[in-house]
Amino acid sequence: MLDTNVLVYAYYEDSPHYPAAAPLLDRAQNAGAGLCISPQVLTEFFSTITNPRRVSNPFSPEDALNEMENIRSLPGLTVLPVPLDVLDRLIALSRAHPTRGSHIFDVHLVATMLGNGVRKLHTFNTGDFDDFDEIEVLLPTVPQPSADPEES
Repeated sequence: MLDTNVLVYAYYEDSPHYPAAAPLLDRAQNAGAGLCISPQVLTEFFSTITNPRRVSNPFSPEDALNEMENIRSLPGLTVLPVPLDVLDRLIALSRAHPTRGSHIFDVHLVATMLGNGVRKLHTFNTGDFDDFDEIEVLLPTVPQPSADPEES
């Protein structure tokens, strides 16, 4: 699963996280990438990239909707369904991992992941998910050049 911040940073070259985020999103060009997102991630992406207080160069709403469609159509990126029991999972997770304020959105993401059998999350906000031993949190890193000249 890709967290919202990975998508956002992949769109902004002025972000210090761009060199790690962009290649991860580029991977989704390949049908076998095995990456996924949730509808929540796409709505948070829209909210962030259209907000001039959050990004250096905000998108117009129409341009943001177009980018949502572009992301949704990447062959190696699946938009997961929201499981019918997501609210039950969210409540159980919130009780197991005390939740306040906007952290509920992180809990919702984890509930969606677990309901779809996804256990790995790529995010730059690793601390938001430290309490969730149910998932593995992966910090995106800049890919290293291949040492094999055959792969170049």
